[in-house]
Amino acid sequence: MSARREVRADFDRGSIVMYQAYPDAIADVAVATQRFGPPFSVGRMTWVKPSFLWLMHRSNWGRKSGQERTLAVRIHRAGWEAALAVGVLTAYEPGAHGSPEAWRKAFEVAPVHVQWDPERSLRGAGLPHDSIQVGLGRAIIQRYVEDWVVSITDVTPLVHKLRKHLDEGRAEQATRLLPREAVYPVPRELVRRLGM
Repeated sequence: MSARREVRADFDRGSIVMYQAYPDAIADVAVATQRFGPPFSVGRMTWVKPSFLWLMHRSNWGRKSGQERTLAVRIHRAGWEAALAVGVLTAYEPGAHGSPEAWRKAFEVAPVHVQWDPERSLRGAGLPHDSIQVGLGRAIIQRYVEDWVVSITDVTPLVHKLRKHLDEGRAEQATRLLPREAVYPVPRELVRRLGM
């Protein structure tokens, strides 16, 4: 494990923002009703990311098919921490799991998957600290949809504005418009489980 691992996010005392990219059909329903509904499926894992720039890297600034719309989903911190508390890393790490066999068993039944990837710069370059993404499995996704969501904001217009600045070489203006993110205080008892 070489890079520093930090959860960087837009958060306040009670909530934290997760970013997700969706096609119009899912985004329209989510924004209009302020909750996820069909065609969103509670039957498959959904990945949430607190890092805006990591999602931009992943969705190619909303250019990838099926990821044209970027949603900022504000959820209760209690829900976020409940998900982390049952999360299992997507790869074996001795400090977190003891043995490869123990990890494999835990991973197979884990309701939540936790993955670390290099955080990204505005231009998509890897940074020296890792960013978290969390996969919510079927066992927990209903709670995400029904109990954790505080609000859903369509930030696609911001994505388009940022992309235009970048395409026209105005990185400084783009940087000023980025959502503010700070290091999130992960509860001490979860640090080892999350491989931090």
